[in-house]
Amino acid sequence: MDDATENGFPCSVARVTDLIGDPWTPLILRDAVLGVRRYDEFHHLKGIGRNTLSQRLRKLVEAGILATRLYQDNPPRNEYLLTDKGRDLFGVLAAMLAWGDRWLDEGAGPPIAMEHTRCGHEVHAEMVCSDCGEHLSTDHVQFRLGAGFPAELADRPDVRLRYSRDAAVPATADGRAPGSG
Repeated sequence: MDDATENGFPCSVARVTDLIGDPWTPLILRDAVLGVRRYDEFHHLKGIGRNTLSQRLRKLVEAGILATRLYQDNPPRNEYLLTDKGRDLFGVLAAMLAWGDRWLDEGAGPPIAMEHTRCGHEVHAEMVCSDCGEHLSTDHVQFRLGAGFPAELADRPDVRLRYSRDAAVPATADGRAPGSG
């Protein structure tokens, strides 16, 4: 995407997708969260081509999601460590895991479980209101322009179209919009 926007429209979803939206990067991040640090370990676990892996790791380092640290002098070798910015992507990965477990497990149940080490219970990602703790869904959230949205774009027809609607109408269990054939 040009400058991490969608048709000149500043969007955090577009920016994140631009950074981690290819098929390999979320898997690299997953493994980094699991403690994989060295290039050869990433390569061995993924079967990803070395040129592609190098490009993805470089992009993550340049974005400040991973940092490198020398672990061997001769020949020089770096390990890749999650930064605070990278650790903040844990919520994104946990949400992907929860969604995949719910919708893509073909009835087998979650292939990977997360355990909260402080209490010992199995956990999954949930979206809750940061103020009242209520579970969130599309029918209980209204999007609006934030402080970082450029004022000169607020009157564009595509902006008004996106942000003048009521909450999304939920689809039926089979994925169709209500009232559609």
